[in-house]
Amino acid sequence: MKRVREVMTTNVDYCTPLDNVFEVAVKMRDLNVGAVPIVENGRLIGMITDRDLVVRGIAEKRPGSSQVTDVMSKEIVAISPDASVEEAAEQMAKHQIRRLPVIENDRLVGIVSLGDLATYQYSDESAGRALSAISEQHPFH
Repeated sequence: MKRVREVMTTNVDYCTPLDNVFEVAVKMRDLNVGAVPIVENGRLIGMITDRDLVVRGIAEKRPGSSQVTDVMSKEIVAISPDASVEEAAEQMAKHQIRRLPVIENDRLVGIVSLGDLATYQYSDESAGRALSAISEQHPFH
């Protein structure tokens, strides 16, 4: 069975609590990504998604100079690099997320995305189930 470390992206760019929302948005644009981890002293302390920028940033009329800590998600679901890819898909489906930070020894070592799972075709059926669960409409989500 494949492990997360075999499919995860390891060259993960991130921001720190010293960065502002505008810098995160520029990084997302330049890297063509929808989420940026927030790291302090090597430890993952939050994530900012493009949705966070809209819901907690723009919709609340926060300026681009707002601190990332004002808009980041602090409740982080993460996974170990030694976990199975199947477990990663299950966590994504359960928590309705498309990206999982990969943590080892309390440090961010990578990110595994739904796209990573599909690309490596560990199980088209599992990736499909995860995508279906993630894509379900929830009235309060």
